[in-house]
Amino acid sequence: MTLINLPRGGSERHWARALLVVLASLTLAATFSAPAGAVPSYARQTGSECAACHVGSFGPQLTPYGIAFKVGGYTDTDGQGTKVPLSAMAVANWTHTAKNLPEAPEHFSDNNNAALQEASLFLAGRLTEHVGSFVQATYSGVDRKTFLDQLDVRYARTLAIGEQQGVVGLSINNNPTLTDPFNTLAQWRFPYTASDFGFGTGPAPLVESLGGSVIGVNAYTLWASNFYAEVGAYRALSSGSVNWMNTGQVATQTVDPGKFSGVGTYWRLAYYKDMKRDNFNVGVFGFNAGVQSAEDPSSTDRYQDIGIDASYQFLGTREHIFTANASYVWERQKLDYSHDVLGAADNAKDRLNTFRLATSYTYEQTWGATLGLFNSRGTADSGLYGSVSYNDRPNTAGYILQADWTPWGKEGSWGAPWANARVGLQYTGYTRYNGGSHYIDDVNGSDRKASDNNTTMLFIWLAI
Repeated sequence: MTLINLPRGGSERHWARALLVVLASLTLAATFSAPAGAVPSYARQTGSECAACHVGSFGPQLTPYGIAFKVGGYTDTDGQGTKVPLSAMAVANWTHTAKNLPEAPEHFSDNNNAALQEASLFLAGRLTEHVGSFVQATYSGVDRKTFLDQLDVRYARTLAIGEQQGVVGLSINNNPTLTDPFNTLAQWRFPYTASDFGFGTGPAPLVESLGGSVIGVNAYTLWASNFYAEVGAYRALSSGSVNWMNTGQVATQTVDPGKFSGVGTYWRLAYYKDMKRDNFNVGVFGFNAGVQSAEDPSSTDRYQDIGIDASYQFLGTREHIFTANASYVWERQKLDYSHDVLGAADNAKDRLNTFRLATSYTYEQTWGATLGLFNSRGTADSGLYGSVSYNDRPNTAGYILQADWTPWGKEGSWGAPWANARVGLQYTGYTRYNGGSHYIDDVNGSDRKASDNNTTMLFIWLAI
């Protein structure tokens, strides 16, 4: 792990120092109040099997109990004493692409790569009666670096007004969609693991591209078990903070590194209904921010993201589980800096629309199959996309197929509640990439088919 360097100058320094104090205090509180030698997880803390919170005993898909646990600030407990909130995870994979990569990554070849993609340590669980955490530090075996990957420290409690009751809370976090209680927005949606040697799912709106590059404070509530509301304010990290956390700064098509002009604002509204055998939610969310160059703050590009999403989950008796999640995001870009100052964008205003859909089936919380669809469409702009697209558009579309086996994580499983594993085979197919069925390889300028990027990945995912 890289050494921590305190950031230098600017208001971001105060954000980082405050965060450091909070995390240090919470960690010390947990350490001195817990028995030595424990290696807990959320399952250990609650006394429940992993399948109680997660569909398929593993991964981000949450059951109603998992949703309540997250909204409640990760603090629910079995009352059987305090456990140290530490856990660990590792993902290893092997990746093959239909045609060799345009350029071999450092330390790897241009195809058929095996890697320890990530190894993570978590501070995850109840820290005090009303404070809990989900903090992840990750070593990337591909980049050969360690990052402060995810941060969500929460304060939550129950509030009653008259006969109505709900949960209210505050979150300090480093990604707007990380806080989503249903785990259906960008940070959590399918694919839950993807190869670093793959080609991704196309361009994404700003709200889905900020993980690790910002710090924010959100207030939220789940009222009467049905109505969810959240609002948050975010600041982009300074270069000093980036060095401290070894993450990246805000990056768009033309502004890299960038920072917010003022603050970015995030909001989310949703209706959620748990009917025991099945449940659903429908929601809207949005993000607004101005992004300016860290070196030249003379002008600002502005981004406005508005999204809708919905999910359905059939649990039944937990023998057969079906899920479906969908989202659509409209992004409006006003490129005053990129167009007027840099001359890097042909248009003063652009649009980017993204659609995501995933459906899954799980048998006996062990065997799973998932189909995902992705589609990104944007305004034709030769300044932004002309070097890689024949029609000057970023349009990218395709599908993802995954089959997986999760042997542990149920009541009575071997090693419960510490041992968890998933083995899976994933295939990503592209019908369109950088505008069409063919695009321009930006490494050597040659023609490349979208289907040349089709990717097969075999993975094993372990958690303790």
